[in-house]
Order: sequence, then C-alpha cells, then structure tokens
Amino acid sequence: MNGSDEIISLKGIGEKTAKLFQKLGIETVSDLLNHFPRDYESFDKPVKVIEARVGEIVTLELTILGNFKWKKIRQLTIGTGMASDNTGKVSITYFNMPYLKNVIRSGNTYLMRGKLKQERGVLCMEQPKLYTYEEYAKKQGTLQPCYGLTAGLTNNAVTKAVKQAMAALTEEEYLPDELLSQYCLVSGKKAYEGIHFPQNYEEMMSARRRLVFDEFFLFLIALRKLKEKNEESISDYPMIETAEVVRFMEQLPYKLTNAQMRVFGEIKADLLSGRCMNRLIQGDVGSGKTILAFLALLMTVSNGYQGALMAPTEILATQHYEQMTEMVKKYHLPFKPVLLTGSISAAGKRNIYEEIESGVVNVVIGTHALIQEKVHYRNLALVITDEQHRFGVKQRETLSEKGGHAHVLVMSATPIPRTLAIILYGDLHISAVDELPANRLPVKNCVVGTSYRKKAYEFIETEVKKGRQVYVICPMVEESENTDNVENVTDYTEKLKAVFPETIRICALHGKMRPADKNRIMTAFANRDIDVLVSTTVIEVGINVPNATVMMVENAERFGLAQLHQLRGRIGRGKEQSYCIFVSGTDNDKSMERLKILNCSNDGFYIAQEDLKLRGPGDLFGIRQSGDMVFQIADIYQDSDLLRDISISVDAILREDCELISTKYSGIREYLEQNAVNFVDFRSI
Repeated sequence: MNGSDEIISLKGIGEKTAKLFQKLGIETVSDLLNHFPRDYESFDKPVKVIEARVGEIVTLELTILGNFKWKKIRQLTIGTGMASDNTGKVSITYFNMPYLKNVIRSGNTYLMRGKLKQERGVLCMEQPKLYTYEEYAKKQGTLQPCYGLTAGLTNNAVTKAVKQAMAALTEEEYLPDELLSQYCLVSGKKAYEGIHFPQNYEEMMSARRRLVFDEFFLFLIALRKLKEKNEESISDYPMIETAEVVRFMEQLPYKLTNAQMRVFGEIKADLLSGRCMNRLIQGDVGSGKTILAFLALLMTVSNGYQGALMAPTEILATQHYEQMTEMVKKYHLPFKPVLLTGSISAAGKRNIYEEIESGVVNVVIGTHALIQEKVHYRNLALVITDEQHRFGVKQRETLSEKGGHAHVLVMSATPIPRTLAIILYGDLHISAVDELPANRLPVKNCVVGTSYRKKAYEFIETEVKKGRQVYVICPMVEESENTDNVENVTDYTEKLKAVFPETIRICALHGKMRPADKNRIMTAFANRDIDVLVSTTVIEVGINVPNATVMMVENAERFGLAQLHQLRGRIGRGKEQSYCIFVSGTDNDKSMERLKILNCSNDGFYIAQEDLKLRGPGDLFGIRQSGDMVFQIADIYQDSDLLRDISISVDAILREDCELISTKYSGIREYLEQNAVNFVDFRSI
C-alpha cells in the first residue's frame, strides 16, 4: 500500500463508505493521513461530583439511586434516573438506548463519561458513555483523536482507517540532519503517528511542530523560487499614462481616499516601469480595493491590451462584471467586458473563447474558468486576482503565463500583520489601503452568551420588517459526533423557521452544496428574495448585499478573530446602520476576552495583531478556526515565530545552493517536486 492508493483499498471501506470519506475531501490514503484530528479527548482520572466543572466532559463514578425509569413517547425511548457519589447528585438521561434497560440497575456503580450540564439548578448528563474499570484504565492518561466528520461517518470508522493507513508510511527523510537538529524535529513517520495517536500532550505537540515545519518550509521554498523567476521578468507590455484614467477619476461621485491615491500611484509606477508588476493590495473590508483594480484595468485597456479579473466565486465575479458594465454606460469607458464562469454552457464558452482570442473583448471577468487550457488571450497584459488567499500561487502563475510576461495584481481583505505578510507574500510587493471611505457607518458590535438569543431573534425580526436582510453564521453544516452544543446550519435553519413567522423567508447555505445551488441561493439573497440566510463561512467572500444589516454568529468562540472580522465585512456595506452579534457558546474567560476585541474595534489590522498576541500553545489547531491562509495544520498566528525562523533558514539554504542540487539538499528538491501541488497552493475553506 502507498499514499497514492485510493481510500477504497483499505480493509472495511466499501463504495458507500468511500463516498462519505470523499465528502471530507479524502480520496487517497495520503489524504486520509493528512486529515488531522481537529481535537483530542483526554481521559483523565475520574473526579467527584463536587469537583466537576459544568460545561466540561468529565468522568464520574456514580451509583444509581432508586429505579431507573424507561418510557416511550411515540418512536422515542427515554430512560431517566438519579445517580450520586458521596459528594453530589446528577440526573442521568438516555435517548433511544433501550438495550441499557438490562445494564443499568438500582444500587450499581458505574463510570459515566459525558458533558456535565446544569438545568434549573440540577446537575445532569445526557447520553453518558459507560465504562468498565478495566476499559477506562486502558484509556486513562491518553489522548484520543476527534476527527472532522460527516453524517454517516463515525469517529471510530475514521480512527480504524487511519490505523491501517499508517502502514503506508516509510522512514524516508527529506530534511538534512542539520535542520532536524536545529529545530528539534521528530521524523516524518513519527510526526504522523504522534499527531493521530499521541501517547501524551508533549508527543502530540512535538508531532504538530514537525508537520507545521514541513508546510511552512516547502511553501516558502516554492515561493522564493517563484520570486526569483518574477524578478528576472521584463514586461512584454510597455505602458504610458493615459487621459482616460484621469478623466474617470475626475468623474467619480466621490473622492478617493489618500490611501487609495497612494496605492494607485504605486500600481501606476509598476505598470510604467517596463518590468512585470507583482503587487499585493492589502486592504480592510470596505476600504475600496475594487475601484483600484478597475483603474489598473482602465490603464491597461487604454494602452490597447487585455486584462483579466479572477474572483473566487461566481456571484462575486458576476457582481464585478455588472459593476463594470454599469460604469461603461455611465462614464463611457473603453471597457469591453465578458463574464466567464464554470456554469456557462459549452456553446456559450466557445463563443467567449473566440472573442477573447480575437481581441473583441478586452476585459475578462470570471472564476477559475479563466485559467482553463482552452482560453487563449490575444494580449493579456494585466492579471488581477481578488481574495488572494483563495488562489494558489500556482493558479496565479498559470493565469499570468497566459499573457506571456503579464503584470500581476492580487487583492486581499484578510488582515495579516505586515511582518507576516512580507514572508507569506514573499514574491509580491505589498501595498496597504489603510483608510476607510469617510461615508461608511461603522458596524455596531456586541458579544453575548446564549441567553441573549431570544432578544436577538426579536431584533432580527424587527430589522426584517423594516425590509432589511440578515446573515446567521454557524460553524458546522450538520450535526456530528464530538460536537456537543455546536450549532449547525441544517438544524438551525429549521429552528429559525419554527421561531419566526412564515412571512420571513429563511434559507440555508453551505459549502457541501453543488456550486450551481450555492450560486442560486446567493443570487436570491442578493436579489432580496431571502430574508435570513443561515450559512457556514462560505459567505466569507463572494457576496455583496448592501441591504444586509445584521449578522449573528453562533459559537463565535470557535472562529479566529481575523475570520470573524472577514465575516463581519459582509454587512455595513449600505447606507443603513449595521449590527453584528457574536454569540459565545461558552462562558470561558479567555474566549470572552478574545471576542471583546471585536466588540471594541472594526480595524482588521489591529484585530489581526491582537489575535497574534492572544494565540497560545493551547490553541492546537487554530487555522481550522481562523480561516485566513488555509494551511492544513500550520497557523500563521499561533506559529508566527516558527514561520519567521523558517523564512531565515530558507533564505540561507537558497543562498548556499539555489538549485538544491548538492547531496545535502537533494532530498528537499525531490520531495518538493513530488509534493509541489500541496505546498504552493493554499487550500480552500
């Protein structure tokens, strides 16, 4: 067995189970090994009731008091009873587990493990797992992996599959001994064993460090090689200043901010320099990056060339296209735009390909369809990618190569501290649009507990009656194992339909839907045909609805601050006051402290910097929550010190052997060639 084998090659995985794994993006044995636990369950020593903390998973040694009662309500079998130790009592409830009738007996003592809750002053546990003393002794002191799951796939099934996949691992090492020693790294094989089945916390952290190192190291080497290539590039498209750009800026109904003027000056200097532009515009949500992209495109087409604007979603591409079409009519601009997305018919695409190749159109706006092999440009001089972290370096390079040596401009609203941005966007010059337009009303924020929900629902209903629209964000698509008290889109949508009057139109949206369905729902929301959109973070980019004035984020503690700020950027885009309600599912002091940063600031760069300060070694898999540049296990905030150190090491290695041909570094070159696609692409959410 090897890593490229399909998941179905594993014992016990048939076609049906393989399809469930595929829903999680797991196609091969290698994919499975890189499907890291999202958390761990720690089996500590059983505690007394008086010592147990409400809201946490605990193991209690309890004796059943009196008779354990069972009753059937329609199709549901419910078992209830009281249990205690010598320090306190706990109410126990089981649903649809009738076989326990023959297990749970009055006066018997059991080890019960589950989340301890308190309702109306009474401590209670629902569905606690029962363990014999022997079973629990084997687990005590260990960390058991908890994987991201989908309906129909259990944690146990994933665990068994991963144990089999471990047989595919080899002891081969691509890093030189010098680096392993310098960074105190375990071997690659030991890292995979330690991340999936750690014996203790220290082993897990050691394994994670090695895997984080691999992601950053290989990514940065690929990036440096791309930078080398870019710096040698002379542009094939010389440009001069044109009157159209000045005229358009004078006609705009608003004045560009000082930051916008400064950044456009940097873009213009690049386009006139004779060398290929490779520039990143970093700007907070709503800072006006799109108009800068249009100005750069205007300068390009008025010099007689073509430009391309690639967006991460069809809805965002469509909005850019409609905005440009409107500007053509209003300001008589020389744009001849076309929209190219995956959902266009084959015949429609053929016509568009002909128009692009012949030069009939001079601006192509679209999604990944822009980089398909069949698309041939006549004279593509400028490539712009919107929401940079959604596209891999390779994708960006592919599009720029469509025009020979084209200029590249990338845009991102992801607030990354400048010191980290310089490393992560190492092949680009960075411009910051650090000023918001004067007419923007700042979003009003509040951080609340779950007890505030009723009030929040009333507020949402009031806003909808005013004709406004609302986003409700949940961290999960559907209910899953190991996720007590975590809201999911599927169930929450039904809950809201029961809470609100039928006149309020509620719809669900999530990343597991087919692209056509996602696009249809986002379009309906943009057209005001949906009042409340219950969604995962799929709306983080790709939808601009000025009429949306409220966002409610459930389980806000499960997201990173930078991602919450990105989500919040979906509102506050119109003239009306907007409101963001962050609902914390925990009263943990540390979680509330983090969320309160959002409460007092709408400045993305400040928030990113504070997020960087607050991340600690306890945040094991922060990137799964923060959603910025989506590495698989590395977190640009939590692992920022390691990222900086690796950046220095990569520079030193390439200075010593830029082609990695020496015996010392040949393992790195071979590994990079085999795994390049994994390390030069940022993975999508």
